[in-house]
Amino acid sequence: MTTPTKPDTAHKPGRPIDLLQTQPSLFFANLQPILLLGTLLLSFRSLVADPVDTLLVLAPTIAIVQTLYCVICLPSTGDTVAPVTKPGQKKKTPRTQRQDIWAKVIVRYSHIQGQVRDRSSKLSKCQPVFLSLTLTALLSTPLLYTLLILFGAPLTTHHPHTLFLALHLALLTTPHLFYVHGLDATAWLRIASLQVPVDEVYGMSLGACVGAWLGAIPIPLDWDREWQKWPVTVVVGMYGGAVVGKFVGGGG
Repeated sequence: MTTPTKPDTAHKPGRPIDLLQTQPSLFFANLQPILLLGTLLLSFRSLVADPVDTLLVLAPTIAIVQTLYCVICLPSTGDTVAPVTKPGQKKKTPRTQRQDIWAKVIVRYSHIQGQVRDRSSKLSKCQPVFLSLTLTALLSTPLLYTLLILFGAPLTTHHPHTLFLALHLALLTTPHLFYVHGLDATAWLRIASLQVPVDEVYGMSLGACVGAWLGAIPIPLDWDREWQKWPVTVVVGMYGGAVVGKFVGGGG
């Protein structure tokens, strides 16, 4: 007689992603939107004057902020998060939350799908943040560049503007999704079809996309303002949308 095993529900499609319940995690989760909006605000004048160079210079900073958010605040694919403790209850920090931070950055973990009799099988890939950023640059950015063209970005001009806009949109939408979901096809199909809960992680990505779309509205208006030129308003919209989506998802 075989003993049934409890299936692992960590990062199961349709299950909200919870932040790591540690003080550094909660602190940086609140600091992240300040860093994102503050960086944009401080660079706004140069963004209007020279969008390409400004977006190029800002990209490493945003990548660092997103990297720290993944490493400090999120469980990677296959990790579990301790439930939130009640007031007065002693916190228990799982071993996965105490693992060395450098290991989370550079070490890859993968569990190959196997079929074992009388046991549930799964595909669980723990994507380190380095791999998440690589996929963001090499996979998400070209895809978003194509989508921006299809949604009305200049087709024959402003190619560097659109490329760096796509890079920033990718940084705001996909590193954290790769980090927590890996390359699980089922999870990504549900993400693309809006069938996952709007938690903080997904809310940030969804908010950035909606904000970018709304940010394009002032461009064709006949106001003759410098900040209306491509892609300034779209950049502002997607950063604002990412922060709003993060808070809406986090409060849900």
